[in-house]
Formats: sequence, C-alpha cells, structure tokens
Amino acid sequence: MKKTIFLWVFLATGFVSHIAYGQEEKIIETEESAEVFLEEYTDEFQETFFEALKQKGIQNYDRAINLFLKCKQLDAENNVIDHELSKTYFLDKKYVSAQKYAIEAIKADTDNYWYLDNLIAILEAQSNTIEAIQNQIPFNEDKLQENLALSYFKRKRYTKALSILNGISNLKFKENLTLKINDSLNKTVVNTSIKAPESAVEQNDDLIEQLKGTIEGLITKKEYKELEITAKEALETYPLQPYFYYVYGLSMKENNKTNEAIEIFESAFDYLFDDSLLANKIYKELAAAYTTMGNTSKANEYLSMIKPGF
Repeated sequence: MKKTIFLWVFLATGFVSHIAYGQEEKIIETEESAEVFLEEYTDEFQETFFEALKQKGIQNYDRAINLFLKCKQLDAENNVIDHELSKTYFLDKKYVSAQKYAIEAIKADTDNYWYLDNLIAILEAQSNTIEAIQNQIPFNEDKLQENLALSYFKRKRYTKALSILNGISNLKFKENLTLKINDSLNKTVVNTSIKAPESAVEQNDDLIEQLKGTIEGLITKKEYKELEITAKEALETYPLQPYFYYVYGLSMKENNKTNEAIEIFESAFDYLFDDSLLANKIYKELAAAYTTMGNTSKANEYLSMIKPGF
C-alpha cells in the first residue's frame, strides 16, 4: 500500500529547484529549484523518513542517520535522502560523511542552490574550499556558478562572490547580484561594479510591492495552497528578499510541511537587516513550528528572541 507525501526536494529536496537570483527565469529550480515535490512512497518509507526528521529535530543524530540510511535502502536513487544525510552528518560534526553525501546530492541535482550551499558550509567547517573538490562535481556548469556566487554573497564574502560573477554569462543575474553586493558594501565595487538602470531598479521595486499586496491578500483569506505557489515563485525571482522567505515558510507551515518551513524561516535571517517587525514574525512562526515538532527547547529559544514593541 502506498500513500502520498510531500518531501523537501531541496533545490535540495526536489526546494530543489534552485533559487534564481533576481531573475524572472528560474535559476534555481533546484532549497531542486528550491522546490517541493510530490511522490508516491510506501508506508514504511514515509514512517521512517518522518521519524528521521523528528530525531534530527531533537538532535538525536545517530538515530536520525540510521533511519535516513534505511530510507536510502528503500530508495537508493533519492537525492533528498542524500541531502538529509549530509545535513545530519554535518550537525553531528562527521564532516567526511557529510561531504560524501553532499557531493552525491549535487551530482544528482546540479542546479539545486541548497545542496551547494550545504556543501560549502561543510567545506568551510574543515577549512577547505570548493575548488579543492571541483573535479568531483559539475563545477563549471552555469547554474552551479550562479548558485556559488549567491552562496558567497549570503556569507558576506563579497570579494569572492564578485570573482565568481566575473565568469558568469547571465547578465541579468550579474547585474542584480552586483547591485546587492554594492548595497551591502555601501560603496562602489571598483572595476567589478555593474550598474542596473535606475528605471529597472524602480520597476523591480514596483513589482515587489505588487507581489507583497497579492500575498497579503492570500494570507488574509487563508488561501495557503495558493500562497505556497505564489510565494515560491516570488522567492525564485527575488531570492534576496527576506519577506518572501517568511511567507513561503508560512505557507509551508500552514500546509503541514513543518520541517521544510523551518528550513525556509531560518534561511530568511541570512538576508534580514534591521527589520525587527519581520524578525519577530519569523521568531513566532519558528516557535510554533518547533512546538509542532515537539522541540520545546528550540521553541522557547525563539520565543525569547522576540523584541517587545514591534
């Protein structure tokens, strides 16, 4: 007997579409674009998978790893499981195994931003660089390079991000990300700055505000299925906007995809600057999500971060 479940194929889970950087075409159709996929799995697979997520959530990493390995036996080609194994080994500070499964996930879904971002975190924890293992992955593929620049930007490694951008042929991606880097540096980046026309910037701002209005209407009506679709598309087009992470996470939580919601909410903090109101909303949603997962310690941790007066 089989049941239908949602798994996180993350640009990495089949958000496994990759996060496109500010472009209308979907660069990250990978967090498989960063997208969630619907698949048919046996009761045994479902029960094992969700129990593994639960054990990972309560930091019982050895148990979670064993359960994910069981899932791997049930579905050897599932790159979502490779990604989850990599993340769990990483949390358990078992970096060699984490790196092995991260590479397998990327080889299966090269466009996935979250798979690559996870690998970079693992390499950095070992004081290593992605160039050292570039022969083990499709390093020179265009979308992987775009994801790499975006990941370095997220880590505030602006010079490194700009060096990657120099070799990228997608002009729109290059313009958008360079603008964001320049904004972050609050100065012109000499010899590498690519300025977008002011009219284009204004047009993007208008489109973002229109999207926000549409999204707020969906939230008011509690149309969370439609919200998930709209928020995902907004995030793929504007992956550096923390508000879109918030509403995408909210849609996931309300559609009972709690683990995926937590991933998205926590990713929002990489792009959140001095917006205490939005931060409070995310803290509250994270507290609620962790409460649903039975992790009261993490729930209380996020509740304690809420700032009064916002």
